[in-house]
Amino acid sequence: MLENGRADERLVHEHFYGARRARLVSVPGELTAPVRSALSRVGVRNLYRHQEQALHAAFAGPTIVTTGTASGKSLCFQLPTLQVLTTDRSARALYLYPTKALAQDQARAINGFGLQRSIRPAIYDGDTPRAERAAIRRRSNLVLTNPDMLHVGILPNHVAWDDLFANLAFVVVDEAHVYRGVFGSHVAGVLRRLRRVAAIHGTEPHFLLASATIANPVALAERLTGLPGFALVDDDTAPSAARRVAMWNPPLLDERLGLRGSALYEAAELFAELVSAGSRTICFIKSRKAVELILRHALDRLDPELAPRIAPYRAGYTPAQRQEVQRRLSDGELLGVVATDALELGIDIGQLDAAICVTFPGTVASLRQMWGRAGRRGRGLAVYFAGEDALDKFFCRHPD
Repeated sequence: MLENGRADERLVHEHFYGARRARLVSVPGELTAPVRSALSRVGVRNLYRHQEQALHAAFAGPTIVTTGTASGKSLCFQLPTLQVLTTDRSARALYLYPTKALAQDQARAINGFGLQRSIRPAIYDGDTPRAERAAIRRRSNLVLTNPDMLHVGILPNHVAWDDLFANLAFVVVDEAHVYRGVFGSHVAGVLRRLRRVAAIHGTEPHFLLASATIANPVALAERLTGLPGFALVDDDTAPSAARRVAMWNPPLLDERLGLRGSALYEAAELFAELVSAGSRTICFIKSRKAVELILRHALDRLDPELAPRIAPYRAGYTPAQRQEVQRRLSDGELLGVVATDALELGIDIGQLDAAICVTFPGTVASLRQMWGRAGRRGRGLAVYFAGEDALDKFFCRHPD
């Protein structure tokens, strides 16, 4: 299909990015023996240089890490928190995520370190059974939640959370680039309230933020938290696979009216072609209805035996259904998934070969996050299908 796109000028831009080798450093000797053992247990023998920089910056003051997708940002804030929690039995940490799925994914990763004797993580959100909430307040030293639950369930009841706030060492805000616009201003207010409550209980926690690559990370961090002097870690030293980026403009159907073919139909054709070739592919589209349409068009083009190996992922599913799709994709049972931006963020969905984005997702950071989902097995294809929106057309005329 890409070859045909060159011939009929639907393929308006393509660029090849070469692979990049990792820059590694030894695991710092100042880490405690339990933390070093935990890293070895999960197969980490060395750190990327930016992870070491983030570790040292975290203890010096507020820090924001902005490196690419799959660059190990989670370890950048896990290391300092694990170090503190394994050396100080009274210390506490708070992780904030924009979605429940991200918190669940991070809880699995933390449990994988095998530090159950000293690290007691717990998810505290709207799905947490009421019978378990008092026990979490009493015994958990690493609470994973979201801004809504922090605002409604934790801060108004801060007296009951005295053990957390009186010993709060780190506050981690993951996927910080999500907090923009009106939503971002609300979260900024919640974080200032969090700092005030911590001060009432006698603590001043260090803030660690992680974000996709954006133009103004320090300004974002300072405006979100109200804290000055953020250290920036943005030199991505993780390996990067070679990637081919393509921009696609559907064919012109009526030159007089400027009408073009359906981006959904074109994307479904490429999605089906990639899945048929054995490429593990994810296709992003904004709306739930569009997810089902692309899936239906793709199924019409696929051999029947491949139909069970593609699936949709969107809002409206139960947590168990979403986790099942994530598991099947991560384990390689699925060859393709058509998803809303619910899978854009840093949930572990395994190694993919191609990432398709249908219409502009709203920000360049989101587009990069989606494209970054592919290319972890040494090859990668990233495709952007333009829609009817004027901004989509602008990008087709000015791809750089």
